[in-house]
Amino acid sequence: MARLALIMLLSAWLSGCASVAYVGQAARGQAEVLNKARPIAELIADPTTPEPLRSKLRFAQRVRAFAIAELGLPDNASYTRYTDLGRPHALWSVVSTPPLSLSPVQSCFPLAGCLSYRGYYQQADARDYAAQRRALGEDVYEYGIPAYSTLGWFEDPLLNTTVRYDEATLARLIFHELAHQRVYVRDDSAFNEAFATAVELEGYEHWLASEAQPEATAAYRRSEQRRQDFRALILAGRTALAELYASAQPDADKLAAKQRIQQGLAEQYAALKARYGGYIGYDSWFDPLPNNAHLASVATYHERVPAFRALYRQSGSFAAFYAAVEALAQKNRAARDEALAALGASVFSGENQQGLISNDQVLPRQPIVPDGSSMTTE
Repeated sequence: MARLALIMLLSAWLSGCASVAYVGQAARGQAEVLNKARPIAELIADPTTPEPLRSKLRFAQRVRAFAIAELGLPDNASYTRYTDLGRPHALWSVVSTPPLSLSPVQSCFPLAGCLSYRGYYQQADARDYAAQRRALGEDVYEYGIPAYSTLGWFEDPLLNTTVRYDEATLARLIFHELAHQRVYVRDDSAFNEAFATAVELEGYEHWLASEAQPEATAAYRRSEQRRQDFRALILAGRTALAELYASAQPDADKLAAKQRIQQGLAEQYAALKARYGGYIGYDSWFDPLPNNAHLASVATYHERVPAFRALYRQSGSFAAFYAAVEALAQKNRAARDEALAALGASVFSGENQQGLISNDQVLPRQPIVPDGSSMTTE
Protein backbone atom coordinates (compact mmCIF):
# COMPACT_ATOMS: atom_id res chain seq x y z
CA MET A 1 0.00 0.00 0.00
CA ALA A 2 2.94 2.33 0.62
CA ARG A 3 4.09 1.71 -2.94
CA LEU A 4 0.58 2.44 -4.23
CA ALA A 5 0.47 5.74 -2.33
CA LEU A 6 3.88 6.70 -3.69
CA ILE A 7 2.86 5.90 -7.26
CA MET A 8 -0.28 7.97 -6.87
CA LEU A 9 1.65 10.97 -5.54
CA LEU A 10 4.34 10.74 -8.21
CA SER A 11 1.77 10.36 -10.96
CA ALA A 12 -0.24 13.33 -9.74
CA TRP A 13 2.92 15.42 -9.52
CA LEU A 14 4.21 14.39 -12.95
CA SER A 15 0.85 14.33 -14.72
CA GLY A 16 0.90 15.78 -18.19
CA CYS A 17 -1.85 14.33 -20.34
CA ALA A 18 -3.34 12.47 -17.38
CA SER A 19 -5.42 14.42 -14.92
CA VAL A 20 -5.12 14.08 -11.17
CA ALA A 21 -8.73 12.83 -11.11
CA TYR A 22 -7.89 10.04 -13.56
CA VAL A 23 -4.83 8.99 -11.58
CA GLY A 24 -6.91 9.06 -8.40
CA GLN A 25 -9.57 6.69 -9.74
CA ALA A 26 -6.84 4.34 -10.95
CA ALA A 27 -5.19 4.31 -7.51
CA ARG A 28 -8.51 3.72 -5.73
CA GLY A 29 -9.39 0.92 -8.14
CA GLN A 30 -6.05 -0.81 -7.70
CA ALA A 31 -6.31 -0.44 -3.93
CA GLU A 32 -9.67 -2.24 -4.01
CA VAL A 33 -8.16 -5.09 -6.02
CA LEU A 34 -5.34 -5.51 -3.51
CA ASN A 35 -7.34 -4.98 -0.32
CA LYS A 36 -9.92 -7.64 -1.20
CA ALA A 37 -7.35 -10.29 -2.14
CA ARG A 38 -7.20 -13.57 -0.20
CA PRO A 39 -4.58 -16.33 -0.55
CA ILE A 40 -5.75 -18.97 -3.02
CA ALA A 41 -4.43 -21.78 -0.82
CA GLU A 42 -6.54 -20.44 2.06
CA LEU A 43 -9.67 -20.33 -0.11
CA ILE A 44 -9.11 -23.87 -1.37
CA ALA A 45 -8.85 -25.10 2.22
CA ASP A 46 -11.91 -23.12 3.34
CA PRO A 47 -14.94 -25.47 3.53
CA THR A 48 -17.30 -22.60 2.71
CA THR A 49 -15.67 -22.02 -0.69
CA PRO A 50 -18.08 -23.16 -3.44
CA GLU A 51 -16.77 -26.25 -5.21
CA PRO A 52 -16.84 -24.69 -8.73
CA LEU A 53 -14.62 -21.86 -7.47
CA ARG A 54 -12.33 -24.26 -5.62
CA SER A 55 -11.91 -26.28 -8.82
CA LYS A 56 -11.01 -23.20 -10.87
CA LEU A 57 -8.53 -22.03 -8.24
CA ARG A 58 -6.80 -25.41 -8.26
CA PHE A 59 -6.66 -25.25 -12.03
CA ALA A 60 -5.15 -21.75 -11.88
CA GLN A 61 -2.46 -23.05 -9.51
CA ARG A 62 -1.51 -25.71 -12.03
CA VAL A 63 -1.44 -23.21 -14.88
CA ARG A 64 0.71 -20.78 -12.92
CA ALA A 65 3.19 -23.53 -12.03
CA PHE A 66 3.34 -24.54 -15.71
CA ALA A 67 3.89 -20.93 -16.79
CA ILE A 68 6.89 -20.65 -14.46
CA ALA A 69 8.45 -24.07 -15.05
CA GLU A 70 7.78 -24.56 -18.76
CA LEU A 71 7.31 -21.08 -20.24
CA GLY A 72 9.90 -19.23 -18.18
CA LEU A 73 7.43 -16.60 -17.00
CA PRO A 74 8.01 -14.65 -13.75
CA ASP A 75 7.95 -16.56 -10.47
CA ASN A 76 6.50 -14.06 -8.03
CA ALA A 77 3.36 -13.73 -5.94
CA SER A 78 1.10 -12.89 -8.89
CA TYR A 79 -1.92 -15.20 -9.13
CA THR A 80 -1.34 -16.68 -5.68
CA ARG A 81 -4.29 -14.66 -4.33
CA TYR A 82 -7.90 -14.21 -5.39
CA THR A 83 -10.10 -11.10 -5.41
CA ASP A 84 -13.86 -11.01 -5.85
CA LEU A 85 -14.75 -7.53 -7.09
CA GLY A 86 -18.45 -8.26 -7.24
CA ARG A 87 -18.74 -7.04 -10.84
CA PRO A 88 -18.41 -8.63 -14.29
CA HIS A 89 -15.30 -6.72 -15.40
CA ALA A 90 -12.11 -5.62 -13.69
CA LEU A 91 -12.27 -2.31 -15.51
CA TRP A 92 -13.63 -0.72 -18.67
CA SER A 93 -11.45 0.47 -21.52
CA VAL A 94 -12.08 3.21 -24.07
CA VAL A 95 -10.40 3.43 -27.47
CA SER A 96 -11.05 6.38 -29.77
CA THR A 97 -9.86 7.43 -33.21
CA PRO A 98 -10.44 10.35 -35.58
CA PRO A 99 -13.39 9.71 -37.92
CA LEU A 100 -11.14 9.09 -40.92
CA SER A 101 -8.22 7.32 -39.27
CA LEU A 102 -7.41 3.93 -37.78
CA SER A 103 -4.78 5.38 -35.44
CA PRO A 104 -5.93 5.39 -31.79
CA VAL A 105 -5.78 8.58 -29.74
CA GLN A 106 -2.90 8.23 -27.28
CA SER A 107 -3.14 8.77 -23.52
CA CYS A 108 0.20 9.36 -21.80
CA PHE A 109 1.07 8.65 -18.16
CA PRO A 110 4.27 9.15 -16.16
CA LEU A 111 4.85 5.50 -15.26
CA ALA A 112 3.21 3.45 -18.00
CA GLY A 113 4.07 5.74 -20.91
CA CYS A 114 1.67 6.38 -23.80
CA LEU A 115 -1.17 3.92 -24.35
CA SER A 116 -3.73 3.55 -27.12
CA TYR A 117 -6.59 3.23 -24.64
CA ARG A 118 -7.80 4.46 -21.26
CA GLY A 119 -8.95 2.17 -18.48
CA TYR A 120 -11.52 3.02 -15.79
CA TYR A 121 -12.52 1.01 -12.73
CA GLN A 122 -16.08 2.36 -12.82
CA GLN A 123 -18.17 1.89 -15.94
CA ALA A 124 -19.83 5.28 -15.46
CA ASP A 125 -16.42 6.98 -15.64
CA ALA A 126 -15.61 5.12 -18.86
CA ARG A 127 -18.92 6.18 -20.35
CA ASP A 128 -18.30 9.81 -19.41
CA TYR A 129 -14.88 9.78 -21.08
CA ALA A 130 -16.32 8.02 -24.15
CA ALA A 131 -18.99 10.71 -24.39
CA GLN A 132 -16.30 13.39 -24.30
CA ARG A 133 -14.47 11.73 -27.21
CA ARG A 134 -17.70 11.34 -29.20
CA ALA A 135 -18.43 15.01 -28.66
CA LEU A 136 -15.13 15.69 -30.45
CA GLY A 137 -16.40 13.74 -33.45
CA GLU A 138 -14.24 10.66 -32.84
CA ASP A 139 -15.12 7.01 -33.29
CA VAL A 140 -15.28 5.31 -29.88
CA TYR A 141 -15.19 1.73 -28.65
CA GLU A 142 -15.96 0.86 -25.02
CA TYR A 143 -15.42 -2.63 -23.67
CA GLY A 144 -15.03 -4.52 -20.42
CA ILE A 145 -11.67 -6.02 -19.44
CA PRO A 146 -11.52 -9.21 -17.35
CA ALA A 147 -7.87 -8.84 -16.29
CA TYR A 148 -4.79 -6.65 -16.60
CA SER A 149 -1.16 -6.60 -15.54
CA THR A 150 0.53 -4.09 -13.23
CA LEU A 151 3.85 -5.09 -14.84
CA GLY A 152 5.25 -6.41 -11.58
CA TRP A 153 4.61 -3.25 -9.54
CA PHE A 154 2.05 -5.22 -7.51
CA GLU A 155 1.21 -8.86 -6.87
CA ASP A 156 -1.61 -9.29 -9.36
CA PRO A 157 -4.37 -11.48 -7.92
CA LEU A 158 -6.66 -13.78 -9.86
CA LEU A 159 -10.03 -12.07 -10.23
CA ASN A 160 -13.63 -13.26 -10.21
CA THR A 161 -13.90 -11.59 -13.61
CA THR A 162 -11.57 -14.25 -15.04
CA VAL A 163 -12.44 -17.46 -13.17
CA ARG A 164 -15.93 -17.34 -14.68
CA TYR A 165 -14.41 -18.30 -18.03
CA ASP A 166 -13.68 -21.82 -19.24
CA GLU A 167 -10.34 -23.42 -18.45
CA ALA A 168 -8.85 -22.77 -21.90
CA THR A 169 -9.58 -19.06 -21.69
CA LEU A 170 -8.33 -18.84 -18.09
CA ALA A 171 -5.03 -20.54 -18.93
CA ARG A 172 -4.40 -18.29 -21.92
CA LEU A 173 -5.21 -15.21 -19.90
CA ILE A 174 -2.72 -16.11 -17.16
CA PHE A 175 0.00 -16.71 -19.77
CA HIS A 176 -0.82 -13.39 -21.45
CA GLU A 177 -0.76 -11.27 -18.31
CA LEU A 178 2.41 -12.86 -16.93
CA ALA A 179 4.09 -12.20 -20.28
CA HIS A 180 3.56 -8.47 -19.71
CA GLN A 181 5.73 -8.79 -16.61
CA ARG A 182 8.45 -10.48 -18.66
CA VAL A 183 8.92 -7.78 -21.32
CA TYR A 184 7.31 -4.35 -21.53
CA VAL A 185 8.24 -1.38 -23.72
CA ARG A 186 7.08 2.12 -22.85
CA ASP A 187 4.94 3.91 -25.41
CA ASP A 188 4.41 0.88 -27.67
CA SER A 189 1.09 -0.84 -26.98
CA ALA A 190 1.16 -2.75 -30.26
CA PHE A 191 4.55 -4.31 -29.41
CA ASN A 192 3.54 -5.20 -25.85
CA GLU A 193 0.18 -6.71 -26.68
CA ALA A 194 1.39 -8.68 -29.68
CA PHE A 195 4.27 -10.11 -27.65
CA ALA A 196 1.96 -11.14 -24.80
CA THR A 197 -0.52 -12.63 -27.26
CA ALA A 198 2.23 -14.65 -28.94
CA VAL A 199 3.35 -16.02 -25.55
CA GLU A 200 -0.26 -16.81 -24.73
CA LEU A 201 -0.80 -18.75 -27.96
CA GLU A 202 2.50 -20.61 -27.93
CA GLY A 203 2.10 -21.26 -24.22
CA TYR A 204 -1.35 -22.71 -24.64
CA GLU A 205 -0.15 -24.96 -27.46
CA HIS A 206 2.48 -26.31 -25.05
CA TRP A 207 -0.13 -26.69 -22.31
CA LEU A 208 -2.39 -28.73 -24.60
CA ALA A 209 0.51 -30.96 -25.56
CA SER A 210 1.40 -31.54 -21.91
CA GLU A 211 -2.17 -32.33 -20.94
CA ALA A 212 -2.67 -34.83 -23.79
CA GLN A 213 -6.43 -34.33 -23.84
CA PRO A 214 -7.72 -34.93 -27.39
CA GLU A 215 -11.20 -33.56 -26.66
CA ALA A 216 -9.84 -30.29 -25.25
CA THR A 217 -7.49 -29.94 -28.21
CA ALA A 218 -10.31 -30.56 -30.68
CA ALA A 219 -12.54 -28.00 -28.94
CA TYR A 220 -9.71 -25.46 -29.02
CA ARG A 221 -9.18 -26.03 -32.76
CA ARG A 222 -12.88 -25.55 -33.47
CA SER A 223 -13.08 -22.31 -31.52
CA GLU A 224 -9.86 -21.07 -33.13
CA GLN A 225 -11.34 -21.74 -36.57
CA ARG A 226 -14.30 -19.53 -35.73
CA ARG A 227 -11.96 -16.86 -34.38
CA GLN A 228 -9.79 -17.13 -37.46
CA ASP A 229 -12.72 -16.58 -39.80
CA PHE A 230 -13.97 -13.66 -37.78
CA ARG A 231 -10.54 -12.06 -37.62
CA ALA A 232 -10.09 -12.46 -41.36
CA LEU A 233 -13.37 -10.61 -41.86
CA ILE A 234 -12.33 -7.78 -39.55
CA LEU A 235 -8.88 -7.56 -41.13
CA ALA A 236 -10.47 -7.24 -44.58
CA GLY A 237 -12.64 -4.38 -43.31
CA ARG A 238 -9.67 -2.66 -41.73
CA THR A 239 -7.65 -2.95 -44.94
CA ALA A 240 -10.50 -1.51 -47.00
CA LEU A 241 -10.86 1.44 -44.65
CA ALA A 242 -7.11 2.10 -44.58
CA GLU A 243 -7.05 2.27 -48.37
CA LEU A 244 -10.07 4.58 -48.35
CA TYR A 245 -8.56 6.98 -45.82
CA ALA A 246 -5.29 7.13 -47.75
CA SER A 247 -7.08 8.06 -50.97
CA ALA A 248 -7.45 11.56 -52.39
CA GLN A 249 -11.26 11.56 -52.19
CA PRO A 250 -13.01 14.46 -50.43
CA ASP A 251 -13.81 13.81 -46.78
CA ALA A 252 -17.55 13.75 -47.44
CA ASP A 253 -17.10 10.97 -49.99
CA LYS A 254 -14.83 9.07 -47.61
CA LEU A 255 -17.44 9.22 -44.87
CA ALA A 256 -20.10 7.87 -47.22
CA ALA A 257 -17.82 5.08 -48.41
CA LYS A 258 -16.94 4.28 -44.79
CA GLN A 259 -20.60 3.60 -44.04
CA ARG A 260 -20.84 1.29 -47.06
CA ILE A 261 -17.80 -0.67 -45.91
CA GLN A 262 -19.25 -0.98 -42.41
CA GLN A 263 -22.55 -2.23 -43.80
CA GLY A 264 -20.71 -4.67 -46.04
CA LEU A 265 -18.93 -6.08 -42.99
CA ALA A 266 -22.29 -6.67 -41.32
CA GLU A 267 -23.61 -8.51 -44.37
CA GLN A 268 -20.50 -10.68 -44.58
CA TYR A 269 -20.79 -11.43 -40.89
CA ALA A 270 -24.39 -12.56 -41.35
CA ALA A 271 -23.19 -15.06 -43.96
CA LEU A 272 -20.39 -16.25 -41.68
CA LYS A 273 -22.82 -16.62 -38.79
CA ALA A 274 -25.13 -18.73 -40.92
CA ARG A 275 -22.18 -20.94 -41.90
CA TYR A 276 -21.66 -21.68 -38.22
CA GLY A 277 -25.28 -22.54 -37.60
CA GLY A 278 -26.30 -19.22 -36.08
CA TYR A 279 -23.38 -18.91 -33.65
CA ILE A 280 -23.86 -15.61 -31.78
CA GLY A 281 -20.45 -15.17 -30.16
CA TYR A 282 -19.53 -12.08 -32.17
CA ASP A 283 -22.93 -10.40 -32.44
CA SER A 284 -21.93 -7.59 -30.08
CA TRP A 285 -19.36 -6.41 -32.64
CA PHE A 286 -22.16 -5.54 -35.03
CA ASP A 287 -24.54 -3.75 -32.69
CA PRO A 288 -23.73 -1.02 -33.53
CA LEU A 289 -21.57 -1.57 -36.61
CA PRO A 290 -17.82 -1.77 -35.93
CA ASN A 291 -16.09 1.58 -36.34
CA ASN A 292 -12.46 2.72 -36.61
CA ALA A 293 -11.90 2.31 -32.87
CA HIS A 294 -13.11 -1.30 -32.92
CA LEU A 295 -10.71 -2.12 -35.72
CA ALA A 296 -7.85 -0.20 -34.11
CA SER A 297 -8.23 -2.23 -30.92
CA VAL A 298 -7.84 -5.44 -32.90
CA ALA A 299 -4.68 -4.12 -34.53
CA THR A 300 -3.19 -3.15 -31.16
CA TYR A 301 -3.41 -6.72 -29.93
CA HIS A 302 -2.78 -8.73 -33.04
CA GLU A 303 -1.10 -6.97 -35.97
CA ARG A 304 2.41 -8.04 -34.93
CA VAL A 305 1.51 -11.47 -33.56
CA PRO A 306 2.62 -13.39 -36.68
CA ALA A 307 6.04 -11.72 -36.46
CA PHE A 308 6.48 -12.62 -32.80
CA ARG A 309 5.39 -16.20 -33.43
CA ALA A 310 7.89 -16.43 -36.27
CA LEU A 311 10.58 -15.11 -33.93
CA TYR A 312 9.65 -17.71 -31.32
CA ARG A 313 9.99 -20.53 -33.83
CA GLN A 314 13.30 -19.19 -35.03
CA SER A 315 14.52 -18.98 -31.43
CA GLY A 316 13.67 -22.58 -30.59
CA SER A 317 12.92 -22.04 -26.89
CA PHE A 318 11.14 -19.59 -24.66
CA ALA A 319 14.39 -18.46 -23.03
CA ALA A 320 15.98 -17.67 -26.41
CA PHE A 321 12.76 -16.03 -27.56
CA TYR A 322 12.64 -13.71 -24.55
CA ALA A 323 16.28 -12.77 -25.11
CA ALA A 324 15.51 -11.93 -28.74
CA VAL A 325 12.45 -9.87 -27.75
CA GLU A 326 14.47 -8.03 -25.10
CA ALA A 327 17.05 -7.21 -27.76
CA LEU A 328 14.27 -5.84 -29.97
CA ALA A 329 12.95 -3.82 -27.03
CA GLN A 330 16.30 -2.03 -26.78
CA LYS A 331 15.98 -0.68 -30.32
CA ASN A 332 14.19 2.53 -31.17
CA ARG A 333 10.64 2.18 -32.40
CA ALA A 334 11.47 2.55 -36.09
CA ALA A 335 14.07 -0.21 -35.86
CA ARG A 336 11.68 -2.46 -33.90
CA ASP A 337 8.93 -1.96 -36.45
CA GLU A 338 11.30 -2.66 -39.32
CA ALA A 339 12.53 -5.89 -37.74
CA LEU A 340 9.01 -7.08 -36.95
CA ALA A 341 7.80 -6.18 -40.44
CA ALA A 342 10.57 -8.32 -41.92
CA LEU A 343 9.61 -11.23 -39.68
CA GLY A 344 5.96 -10.84 -40.61
CA ALA A 345 6.79 -10.71 -44.30
CA SER A 346 8.77 -13.94 -44.01
CA VAL A 347 5.68 -15.65 -42.60
CA PHE A 348 3.40 -14.64 -45.43
CA SER A 349 5.99 -15.16 -48.18
CA GLY A 350 6.85 -18.65 -46.98
CA GLU A 351 10.43 -17.74 -46.15
CA ASN A 352 10.20 -19.02 -42.58
CA GLN A 353 12.94 -21.63 -42.48
CA GLN A 354 11.17 -23.71 -39.86
CA GLY A 355 8.18 -24.18 -42.13
CA LEU A 356 5.91 -24.36 -39.10
CA ILE A 357 3.67 -21.34 -39.44
CA SER A 358 0.38 -22.23 -41.07
CA ASN A 359 -2.47 -20.00 -42.16
CA ASP A 360 -4.47 -20.61 -39.02
CA GLN A 361 -1.61 -19.22 -36.96
CA VAL A 362 -0.96 -15.93 -38.69
CA LEU A 363 -4.29 -14.14 -38.76
CA PRO A 364 -4.84 -11.40 -36.18
CA ARG A 365 -6.37 -12.72 -32.96
CA GLN A 366 -9.39 -11.41 -31.07
CA PRO A 367 -9.00 -10.60 -27.38
CA ILE A 368 -9.17 -13.47 -24.85
CA VAL A 369 -12.76 -14.19 -24.36
CA PRO A 370 -14.77 -17.36 -24.85
CA ASP A 371 -15.31 -17.35 -28.62
CA GLY A 372 -16.33 -13.78 -29.01
CA SER A 373 -17.81 -11.02 -26.89
CA SER A 374 -17.09 -7.37 -26.89
CA MET A 375 -14.13 -7.56 -24.51
CA THR A 376 -10.61 -7.15 -25.77
CA THR A 377 -8.04 -8.62 -23.56
CA GLU A 378 -7.93 -11.96 -25.22
